[in-house]
Amino acid sequence: MSEKIGFVSLGCPKNQVDGERMLAQLEDAGMEIVDALIDGADAVIINTCCFIDSAKQESIDAVLEIAQLKEEGSVGKIIVVGCMAQKYRDDILEQLPEADTVAGLWAVGDIVRLVRDTLADVFDSDDAQLAPLTEGDVPEGDGGSAEAPSGLPLTGKRLLTTPPHWAYLKIADGCSNNCAYCAIPSIRGAFRSVPMEDVLAETQLLVSGGARELMLIAQDTTGYGFDLYGELRLPQLLEELCKISDLRWLRLLYCYPDKITPELLAVMAHEPKIVKYIDIPLQHISDSVLSRMNRRGNSADIRRVLNDLRTAMPNIAIRTTFITGLPGETEADFEELCEFIKEQKFERLGVFAYSPQEGTPAAEMPEQVPAEIAETRLDALMRMQNDIVRANAEEMTGKVIEVVCEDYDGYKDINIGRSTMDAPEIDALVYFSGTADEGEFCKVKILGMSEDGYDLIGKRV
Repeated sequence: MSEKIGFVSLGCPKNQVDGERMLAQLEDAGMEIVDALIDGADAVIINTCCFIDSAKQESIDAVLEIAQLKEEGSVGKIIVVGCMAQKYRDDILEQLPEADTVAGLWAVGDIVRLVRDTLADVFDSDDAQLAPLTEGDVPEGDGGSAEAPSGLPLTGKRLLTTPPHWAYLKIADGCSNNCAYCAIPSIRGAFRSVPMEDVLAETQLLVSGGARELMLIAQDTTGYGFDLYGELRLPQLLEELCKISDLRWLRLLYCYPDKITPELLAVMAHEPKIVKYIDIPLQHISDSVLSRMNRRGNSADIRRVLNDLRTAMPNIAIRTTFITGLPGETEADFEELCEFIKEQKFERLGVFAYSPQEGTPAAEMPEQVPAEIAETRLDALMRMQNDIVRANAEEMTGKVIEVVCEDYDGYKDINIGRSTMDAPEIDALVYFSGTADEGEFCKVKILGMSEDGYDLIGKRV
């Protein structure tokens, strides 16, 4: 009888891709993938995240939720892997005894052995031989090595957890930017690009499997290729990807402003398959805050990049994120950020309240901003952004745009889709009438907006 394995993946799309690689290995080994919350799982794997405190808490809550099922006899073993297991392995072993096995990122490349050893009660979480650290690994608190954590594959077969018509395409892992607030380099190592031929091969597989939209992801997508080729190669990669027939949309996520080159702008502007959308986390606009963040460039550089993007592509949708409450952020810094957001009128925007991450420079900085002030500033920015989004939505009324159908709501008798301005799972939706199949690209005339002004309403034309 095959083993029944439940799987819970948390955190960012990069972690989700790691989960899809593990799922493919388990399935190829003859194991049955089941709903983690349904009776009968011999083991449940929890792929954790610890990027910020809320992500860490979500991972802990997931372990505790599955632990309750284990206590009730509904599931067997609990296996904790991923970023939180990489960074806080000893703490998890001590404070979450419900977990039978705790393994770091090396588990992504050796998940079948890990599961079988756990089920056979021969895995010992204290046995360093089963979770080896080599010179290529990244000790806790390190700024990031040149190699991947042991066993972490950059490519490989995946069992997609996204709808058939779109998928994430991870073109690199790790990060070498060393922002003062971020623990990613100490968890995932230095930036490592996937060789271009491997990216293209994986893309062919995804497209042949039905994917028509791909989201390019990495910790720093715009840094692609520099470690392998000595120069930024994202423009060349995009040109090659656009040659693949049946691929409809390419979308860029997690771009850094200092690496948005004239060559990249030119490719984005002239390639019709590249949607006019970019996710470019700016984090702040105050020069003093940017300096403490250890971000490259200053406020003038950021404004110049945004101007270049809008000049090259006047209809581009720019998504960004900001952090409130970094140590030392003054009221004047915050007001400068407010004015910047009013000035730029970003199409899509998210905000995080700063939370100290163990082992990062920002956690040791003086002038820590109280959490309640960081949250108050976050709320103020989001109220401001809601007004901007509503005004932008009003300007869309009467326009005809391209939309991909995601689903159908039978209760309301309406289709649910996304436009080129919207990445899945984080941005807005387009509700539209008319007949459409899941994954179909349609022309939709916008008639209005939802009550909150965030989503659009239209009809197929």
